[in-house]
Parts: sequence; structure tokens; C-alpha cells
Amino acid sequence: MAIGERIRWFRDRAGMKQAELGHELGINNKSADSRIGQYEIGARTPKKDAVEKLAQIFGVSDAALNVPDIDTYIGIMHTLFTLEDRYGLTITTLQGQPCLKMDVNHPNYNMTLAEDLIAWSKIKDRLTTGSMRKEEYDHWRYCYPKDKVEEQKKELDEMRRQQVEEN
Repeated sequence: MAIGERIRWFRDRAGMKQAELGHELGINNKSADSRIGQYEIGARTPKKDAVEKLAQIFGVSDAALNVPDIDTYIGIMHTLFTLEDRYGLTITTLQGQPCLKMDVNHPNYNMTLAEDLIAWSKIKDRLTTGSMRKEEYDHWRYCYPKDKVEEQKKELDEMRRQQVEEN
């Protein structure tokens, strides 16, 4: 999620209007709402000091507003937090290990995303059990979603083959 989208999300969460947020940020009355609007649609990017002030206004870390740097643990955590906010992907534990799962009660629960995660899990299981080579697994991931269609066709063919064998 881009910084503008995050600003809007936190502004909406705080129940603030664009002009209100602009005033708290110290922008003059004339352009307060339009400046925040420009940030939110990505026409302008707030400078570092403005991001720090926005974070202070919302009572969050500036890392929660910035586009996460997934090369850092903090960036990864904020990416995961964003996925929870947007799609209901949340954390739980399974056999003492952290595990991500879809919250079917989340207002933005997305069945397509859930199906894609299940497909990824099945592919990963094939790698783990040795029925797929690492190169094939990597090909699936790096060619996704193109390979998603091909994988679905393979699964359908396999189901048909099994039905024919059973009959």
C-alpha cells in the first residue's frame, strides 16, 4: 500500500476530514484539504518531517505510514500489519509456531486471495514432499499468476484421471 493510501486509511480510522488533518499538520487554511488530498492520491509525497508529524498525529510509528522496506524486519512486520488491515491475513500459532491465516470474518475477506494462498500451500507441500523440484517451485512463484492457470489445469486433469480410474 502506498503512503497516500496509508495516510487516508489512518485519517479515516481517526475520523478526521482532510482539512482537519492538514490544519494539524500545520498547512494553511486555504490549501489544507487539497494538500492532504494530493498526498492521498499520490500526486505529492510528504517529506520526511511531514511523515513524522503525521505519525505523531495518528499515534503510530512512521514505519506504519511509509512504504515498508521488506529488507528489514520492521518493514516486514508493517507489511504484515497492512495485509491484516486490508485482507484479514492475520497471525496465529500452530504447533507452537507462528502461522498466518485468513480471518473469514474480516470485512475485506477475499475468497480469491484465500484460494491463491491454498494453491501456494499445495505447491509448497509438493516441494516439501519431493514431488516437485526446487526449480519448478521457483518457476511457479516467479511466473505467478501465469502459472496459476497452468497449475489449475493440471489439477483438473489429475482429478479427471482419478475419476476415470475409479469408474
